Amino acid sequence: MIERAGFRPYDLPLRQAWGSARGGFARRRGWLVWVEADGLTGYGDCAPLPAAGTEAQEAAGAALERLFSGLRGQEIEIRLSALDAENATDAHPAARFALDCALADLASQRLNLSMRRWLAPEAVDRLAVNAMLGTLGTVPGKALAASQAQGFRVLKLKVGVDTPMSELESLVELARPSSTDTDVRLRLDANGAWSFDQARWLIERLVKLRLPIESIEEPLAEPTPERLDELQALAPFPLALDESLPTRFAAVDPSQLGVRRLVLKPAALGGLHRTLALARRAQDASIEVVVTSLVESAAGLWPTAQLAAAIASPIAQGLATADWLAADLGQAPRPCAGRIDLPDRPGSGFMPTHV
Repeated sequence: MIERAGFRPYDLPLRQAWGSARGGFARRRGWLVWVEADGLTGYGDCAPLPAAGTEAQEAAGAALERLFSGLRGQEIEIRLSALDAENATDAHPAARFALDCALADLASQRLNLSMRRWLAPEAVDRLAVNAMLGTLGTVPGKALAASQAQGFRVLKLKVGVDTPMSELESLVELARPSSTDTDVRLRLDANGAWSFDQARWLIERLVKLRLPIESIEEPLAEPTPERLDELQALAPFPLALDESLPTRFAAVDPSQLGVRRLVLKPAALGGLHRTLALARRAQDASIEVVVTSLVESAAGLWPTAQLAAAIASPIAQGLATADWLAADLGQAPRPCAGRIDLPDRPGSGFMPTHV
């Protein structure tokens, strides 16, 4: 049973500001959480990011106080089951995710299993990941070549910050040096910046110019399944939903969303098993799945990567974010040659530098 549990705040600087059509940040603030039992410790990360669909910082702190009160003396598996049974539209997904990860870390350690195999016996050990380059207007041309040289084949860019016409010109210029490498594709994330007409205009021209687009995430400011289906019919590449999943479409079946891909952030969806269940429903409907981080600390990135390995989607995942942080709570999973190899050790893999 649980012997001790707690959480402490952290404040980590980024190497450079993170920008998007929904705003940006230069620091990541949150709480490292832990749960202890039988001489073992499980860790989680509560790093709210309202722009991605989580609660605000103050609400997360209050939710942690509530979730951690009375944990001592409870059985780990019973608390995990109770957490999974709670309302799926809980308003504090980042706090829930943190406790869920700490309990899952502890439960998988007790069974001497990696978290990914505790979640799914058929989990994989290696994940392809995309490079996260930043906002389109701030990315130098050499960044694409450097990422390609590091082994990345999917390069992600934030768009929707400038006008569609200006960004189309930038994409044409940026993609030109990489045109000889037909394996490299650009993953665009508009973060809900465009009207339907703007999105249609841009997609039509991207297709006409044959730019190497891998996908476009959150193209619409006011998405509906009908409008998304219209746009998807124009695009030979997947359109994807991300932050609108937990806020607009939590109760909609994945097969009815009008897109070919879902981007899943477990910290915004409220937990590991909840995200895994949604991923399975999507995959059963032949919808692609990408798991991405919220630029969390290593305490959040480890279980997110373990979850991605349990889901075992073959396309590039959004997990190469550790290098955006100038400081961290412990060693984070980092890619080599465009892939993350997960160790075969019990739990999530996270070990704090300082407790």
